Amino acid sequence: MPYETGGRSRQKQRTRDALVTAARELVAAGVTPTVEQAAAAADVSRPTAYRYFPNQRALLAAAHPETTTTSLLPADPPSAVSERLAAVMDTFIRLLVETEAQQRTMLRIALEADPTERAALPLRQGRAIGWIEEALLPLQDELPAETVHQLAIAIRSVAGIEAFSWLLDVAKLPHAEAVRLMKWSTQSLLAAALAGSPPPSGPLIE
Repeated sequence: MPYETGGRSRQKQRTRDALVTAARELVAAGVTPTVEQAAAAADVSRPTAYRYFPNQRALLAAAHPETTTTSLLPADPPSAVSERLAAVMDTFIRLLVETEAQQRTMLRIALEADPTERAALPLRQGRAIGWIEEALLPLQDELPAETVHQLAIAIRSVAGIEAFSWLLDVAKLPHAEAVRLMKWSTQSLLAAALAGSPPPSGPLIE
């Protein structure tokens, strides 16, 4: 049974929230926080902190901005697939901009980790692909499921911290222009799929 579900649940939730907040602030400052560092920043004892987060990986997963998000569609989502995608990407990209420092640090951690650790990090769990596939649900009667999945992957490839960092750091675009370009790219990929040019699926033949 998770430690938080025992007695004094409200107090335990406040302690957990304090540790997560401290970890997020450290990540935003460019630090890859250990459980001990988060405990010190939150004024929580190390033994207590380890009851909530047994290791650094568990702490980083909880501190990631997207960890608790299950859907990016509004409560009453539109029916048109382009509008659904626009709604999801508006929220996704706004979250990206608001948490850019944390996202960049998590990207660096993912790039520096070994393959096993990298696969377990929240940035590599494919959550955004699921959110995009939910936006593309109206396509399920028009395109095969595998094609819709490949389209979601293609859309994710042009809108995320990886693409955002490249647009800002390499292409030297202002933030607002980078955001506009990512949104345009997502709609262009959808339009291409609807026009009969979906992304390739299955094994590629050289």
